[in-house]
Amino acid sequence: MLAHLLVLSTALAAASSGKHGVEVPEFGEPITNLTVPIGRDATFKCIVVNLGVYRVGWVKADTKAIQAIHDHVITHNHRVSVSHADHSTWYLHIKSVQEEDRGQYMCQINTDPMKSQMGYLEVVIPPDFIPEETSGDTMVPEGGTARVSCKARGIPPPRVMWKREDGQEIVVRDSTGAKTKVLTYQGEVLKLTKISRSEMGTYLCIASNGVPPTVSKRIHISVHFHPVIQVPNQLVGAPLGTDVTLECYVESSPKSINYWVKDPGELIIPSEHHEMAVRQKSMFEAEMSMTIKNIRREDLGSYICVAKNSLGDVESKIRLYEIPGNDRHIYQYPDERTTSDDDYGTEVYDDIDDQESEKSNRVPDRANKWYSNDGKVITTTNNASIITATMIILAILSFLDNIS
Repeated sequence: MLAHLLVLSTALAAASSGKHGVEVPEFGEPITNLTVPIGRDATFKCIVVNLGVYRVGWVKADTKAIQAIHDHVITHNHRVSVSHADHSTWYLHIKSVQEEDRGQYMCQINTDPMKSQMGYLEVVIPPDFIPEETSGDTMVPEGGTARVSCKARGIPPPRVMWKREDGQEIVVRDSTGAKTKVLTYQGEVLKLTKISRSEMGTYLCIASNGVPPTVSKRIHISVHFHPVIQVPNQLVGAPLGTDVTLECYVESSPKSINYWVKDPGELIIPSEHHEMAVRQKSMFEAEMSMTIKNIRREDLGSYICVAKNSLGDVESKIRLYEIPGNDRHIYQYPDERTTSDDDYGTEVYDDIDDQESEKSNRVPDRANKWYSNDGKVITTTNNASIITATMIILAILSFLDNIS
């Protein structure tokens, strides 16, 4: 190292011989320190006033390695070059700086005694994760502890923070069990104790040190638990001939296998008569449904929705019963009114004309029928003129009875 400096001093001294009486040069301004990201270019500027016949040299001070003398590059580093403008502004160029380029650089003038000034090159490095010290995706049982870490390197040393990808709060518990909810958590290690299924998801580990780019890593935390089923309606009623949908809400992790069984144990296969669907509502929530088309009497009974995963299975029962619809009622319009009522208070009549006996979706309106005092139906038509004539005849007969 010292030898290199001696070579430079000797060269400068030789170049300056016989220059007595010449105005002594001075530095015009200090050299600016540089901070450059690794891989970028760096340029030091050295301004000299009244250089005259003197020469400028560049030395890397910490290693005493001569970089250049005047217009000539001395170092074997091919990334180093020099240039100048009007013999007053001198440049040292370092292309694609590397970590080993960090340090003090000296600009020298071969006066006697020698004049010099220095500038510092700081090489900064954007953050990067250390793979062997950074966690991958993690699985933990519900109620357990998830511990994930992100170790980052860079210059200056990076700061590490955590946030949830879905924007939800992070639940942090201290040693006493007290919990705090935060949107971001600072630190290389994130520890989630007594973890619940709602804390399941993707967490972002973000490292930054002011040097672009900031880097992040996605770490998925899976919380495993035994499946559970919630049934919104355990009793479902529908008329025959209609469609009905049975629903079960399932929570499970890992995801469960879901299917339907007709009590006492008949596995139901998807078909045109049984349409099945599973809608995933979240990472651990699903809504399973089965639509029974055109319900038949044999479809009535109990149905079981079943969910199974590696931790166990669960089932819940739904009973499908018949709600009598209008299409089930058979109304007949008789000569004589019967006294029987069905369970729902709908009157049933016997019609004289067998050809008019048929199923009707119409609830009978007794306001359209007229009865004599003995209960006989005297009209069963809706024709307004006949009804009016009948009323007139009844009025006349009643009047004659009163006269007699």
